[in-house]
Amino acid sequence: MTTKNAKPLNRRNFFAGAAALAGGAVILAKTPVGQQIISEVEDGLTSQKKTGYQLTEHIQKYYKTTLV
Repeated sequence: MTTKNAKPLNRRNFFAGAAALAGGAVILAKTPVGQQIISEVEDGLTSQKKTGYQLTEHIQKYYKTTLV
């Protein structure tokens, strides 16, 4: 289903749309609601991260293959 009034997507329109979207995201991030969303996402990401070296089963298998 096509429309007769649809403009072909060119580079200029793409970058104009991307800039408008980025500007809207910046404005949203400066509002109290945006700040709350950002802090919730950051909390979720930091709780999932494992820090430091993790000796897992597949790494142990690799170490066994390197023995001469």
